[in-house]
Amino acid sequence: MALRVAVQMDPIESINIDADSTFALMLEGQARGHSLWHYHVRNLALQGGRVTALGEPVTVERKKGAHWSFGAREEIDLSTMDVVLMRQDPPFDMAYITATHILEHIHPKTLVVNDPASVRNAPEKLFVTHFPDLMPETLVTADRGQIMKFREKHGDIIIKPLFGNGGAGVFHLKPNDSNLNSLVEMFTERSREPLVVQKYVPDVRQGDKRIILVDGIALGAINRVPAEGEARSNMHVGGRPEPTTLTDREKEICARIGPELRRRGMIFVGIDVIGGYLTEINVTSPTGLQEVARFDGVHLERAIWDAIEAKRAG
Repeated sequence: MALRVAVQMDPIESINIDADSTFALMLEGQARGHSLWHYHVRNLALQGGRVTALGEPVTVERKKGAHWSFGAREEIDLSTMDVVLMRQDPPFDMAYITATHILEHIHPKTLVVNDPASVRNAPEKLFVTHFPDLMPETLVTADRGQIMKFREKHGDIIIKPLFGNGGAGVFHLKPNDSNLNSLVEMFTERSREPLVVQKYVPDVRQGDKRIILVDGIALGAINRVPAEGEARSNMHVGGRPEPTTLTDREKEICARIGPELRRRGMIFVGIDVIGGYLTEINVTSPTGLQEVARFDGVHLERAIWDAIEAKRAG
């Protein structure tokens, strides 16, 4: 079954082909005989109920510096596509939310992965709060007094922006750190959004596990170990990926959330687990496919395409 697939992503020219999960998905889709188009979210348009994007047919190959080749630029009618992969990087801001509203006009006739309404309704740091017993103790608020009370109770805390990504703006504050007031002031001056304040989980020194679920089933994982002197394990800020397996607790977490992910049309999801605690459910543009393949020899992009093709066939 050859599919017409449009990929909504950041500029393909700038990606790291040895790490980018979207690139792995494109290579696998192309190998299956699917036709690919590439466009940027800023070129998405809605007029009279018609959803279009300026973009190009694209072919890809694992060849650094020459990993893509474009055909002639054209206006793509996204309703003529079988699949749209929504793969632009966060931040999850109003531009991101607007894109989900526009793509709702074509979904599910054109299958958008992940479901755009579900993406909009499941921000990584808020969706996870529907499973409070699986999380470290967490406060979401813009109220300074509530934040101070939480800090008094727990001492060692993490504070981060609600809609941040890639580890940006994440601070670890120890009990004797005097910077909390300044940080809250800085965040609240820049944004009206609440903050996320969490009890610090010391096990992060042993790693922050990224577990990949495909259609609600856990199929692979990597562990990301923070660099020395760094509280964040994100690979964007120097976290070191290493092979791993799932503990019984992590399998329990996946079994709990998996049915809800499937119900919401979340085909490709990456969750973060630290010390047996679920910290985020990443649904916007999850990563980790190439790292899992490198360590375990398992190409999860194949399972993702199997799930997409099954939904199109069904």
